[in-house]
Amino acid sequence: MLHMADDIDLKEFVHERFRRADEKADRMLELLVGMLDRLGSMEKQVAALRVDFAHLREDIVRVDQRLDRFDARLARIEKRLELADA
Repeated sequence: MLHMADDIDLKEFVHERFRRADEKADRMLELLVGMLDRLGSMEKQVAALRVDFAHLREDIVRVDQRLDRFDARLARIEKRLELADA
């Protein structure tokens, strides 16, 4: 049979356990929120990198096109100067 003191000790024990569980849950929630913030930041950075790479590809295409035009122009000049292989 439980005595009054035993009943109070049990209530304090249960109360303490729930308090600790709440503290742990609060810490886990803080960590999760921090991780979600960092993940959001990383997603924005990856999106920005994708845009940067797209612009680099555009630049490379423009350089390739310009080189092709120079190559064609040089071929015409060589032909006019009779430097090209006949």
